[in-house]
Amino acid sequence: MNVRDSEIICGLLKDAGYKICDSDKDADIIIFNTCSVRKHAEDRVWSLIGSYKGGKVIGLAGCMAQNYQDKAFQRDPGISFVVGTQDIEKIPKIVDQLSAVSFQPSAKNLFERKIWETDGEGRPEEVYHTEFRQDKDHAYVVISEGCSNFCSYCIVPYVRGPLRHRKRADIIGEVRRAAEGGAARITLLGQNVNAYCDGKVDFPGLLKSVNAVGMLKEFDFFTSHPKDAGKSLFEAIAGLDKCAKRLHLPLQSGSDRVLEMMNRGYTVKDYLELADSYRRIVKNGLLTTDIIVGFPGETGKDFESTCALLNKVGFNAAYIFKYSPRPGTKAAEKEETLSRKAKEERHEKILDLQRRISKRLNNKNANIKN
Repeated sequence: MNVRDSEIICGLLKDAGYKICDSDKDADIIIFNTCSVRKHAEDRVWSLIGSYKGGKVIGLAGCMAQNYQDKAFQRDPGISFVVGTQDIEKIPKIVDQLSAVSFQPSAKNLFERKIWETDGEGRPEEVYHTEFRQDKDHAYVVISEGCSNFCSYCIVPYVRGPLRHRKRADIIGEVRRAAEGGAARITLLGQNVNAYCDGKVDFPGLLKSVNAVGMLKEFDFFTSHPKDAGKSLFEAIAGLDKCAKRLHLPLQSGSDRVLEMMNRGYTVKDYLELADSYRRIVKNGLLTTDIIVGFPGETGKDFESTCALLNKVGFNAAYIFKYSPRPGTKAAEKEETLSRKAKEERHEKILDLQRRISKRLNNKNANIKN
């Protein structure tokens, strides 16, 4: 999502007459498009911003901007402007305004000529009409914005707002323009893509429309939520010739107790039934997932249940993260029950397990091909 947002920001600025530099050393304006999903990502941004010592206009955009708002100036007075997730179309005018004046931040007046825009309630469709893409052969296309699931560990609903769907016609128009511009592959993006709905068009219906776009060779999508996945989605993946035969279906935990605390909306039994259905319908389809270890209250038994489920399902790959408390979320109110060392030990153990599973599956697939 942030890669696509960065492309949009670059496209808007290029259309306004600005030039993208190959090096930050050559740039007069530096914009950090940020993520707040994990604390480590935020720490890296603050460190990078602090490495610039005056002489440049520094902008903070994205989820951190939405989260910190005007408090970002207190965290680092070197920041010139802050633009939230729903206000990125305002960046060119803000940059124009700041470029027209020269100023140095002063401790005396922290907000002198500072600008922050974080009150937007939705993006205008026009932001998706910029033609800048990092990869000429592959294009990201946003189909929905925000999220309304409120998983207890996740900050996304607070920084990207409630779930909002783009019109099918607008999405297909963007896919068509990207394909005509040379992008043979498309990835559809959303925090919860399979919750998509535009009137009578659901997500499998949208996939059929994308599949019909000429010049397009392949497309995929992420991320899907198990509570909204089912047979119709799997049949679409299997039956559409341009749809990649792979599915990313975040599990997060193999313990019903932890899944309930996470507010995920499904049980281990539900997930296993989905995985089995997917494998039956999408022959030789790849299945990948997300796992969080060290969630507040996770016991050794809960962790072992997650390891057992990884073995049972046999994911081709998994993104495995140590739990990171996010201020404002329900999980952040819970007392952490594991030490940093214990988290790291569980993290390494389950990473090693998944490496062995992936290796076994890769060897099996290689033998089948041979």
